[in-house]
Amino acid sequence: MVIVNSYPLAVILCFVIMLCWGSWGNTQKAAAKSWRYELFYWDYVIGMVIFSLLLALTLGSFGTEGRHFFQDLAQADIANIGWIVLGGFIFNASNILLSASTSIAGMSVAFPLGCGLALVLGVFNNLRVEMAQGALKSNVPLLALGVALVVVAVILNGVASGKKGSSNISKADQRKGVILALVAGIVMSFFSSFVMRAMDLKDFANMEAGKVGPYTAIVVFSLAVLASHFIFGPLVMKKPFLGEPVSMKAYFKGDAKTHIVGMLGGMIWCLGTALSYIAAGKAGASVSYALGQGAPMVAAIWGIFIWKEFKGSSKKVYGLLAAMFLFFIIGLGLIVVSGN
Repeated sequence: MVIVNSYPLAVILCFVIMLCWGSWGNTQKAAAKSWRYELFYWDYVIGMVIFSLLLALTLGSFGTEGRHFFQDLAQADIANIGWIVLGGFIFNASNILLSASTSIAGMSVAFPLGCGLALVLGVFNNLRVEMAQGALKSNVPLLALGVALVVVAVILNGVASGKKGSSNISKADQRKGVILALVAGIVMSFFSSFVMRAMDLKDFANMEAGKVGPYTAIVVFSLAVLASHFIFGPLVMKKPFLGEPVSMKAYFKGDAKTHIVGMLGGMIWCLGTALSYIAAGKAGASVSYALGQGAPMVAAIWGIFIWKEFKGSSKKVYGLLAAMFLFFIIGLGLIVVSGN
């Protein structure tokens, strides 16, 4: 399989992760003009599975280092497969909440709050896994300081969203969107550590028997997300967070372009997640996750400058947003240095 053997390359991949995790929401925004997020999400999880298999059968099956995908899958302990499946179920529950928040409050609110909180809690969950495996690769004080600055950025975004100017969203719906984002962030913080627990983070080229590599992890994870959606999907369609219930009949009435947009969203997210697992072998689980969860800054850029979600806001609000970006950038810089 293809693996990463240099820290600078791992950091570059982490910024690609950030771009992917912060940009997939654009596909939901684009589809939302004529498509409910509950319907969009079916295509999203299908796109994840397709792209994970594509990666496993190419990058995961080429190269001379480590176990190839099918070899790796065949020797995996059932317990480790179970940890990944659990991570997939947890992620799907949290991401549904994040998608609901995005559909209600917008990208510039949902992503910084939800993903920012997931970053803070998730980093420390991943640190515990690294320490348990003896694979700690980061300077913990520097990492903690970087995460603390990101917390400040998240708080600033929350204050700015509360003071947002003209909007078609009622105050009640705005609060609902914020609450959904916060719950999503707490739940999302756990999924990565369960997946990393099943992987051998010390050396992808010479992995411990029973542990799995990044390509096996992303395939099992994506399949778990799809399987879990047969439980979660009907629930949110019958009891949506906003609007009337929707049926699967509506899904099959969607045109090809709408379905492709949803699948593209899943593929973008899957690419970011696969790179997170690949980069973890060199950068460490906590650093690769932390940098990837810098996605809120990317999502905020999309929400502010492309989707105009803060249009009509005061100078004070834009000042808060500028401060948010500053703290995010400094915090992410410290996270990069902490793993060098």
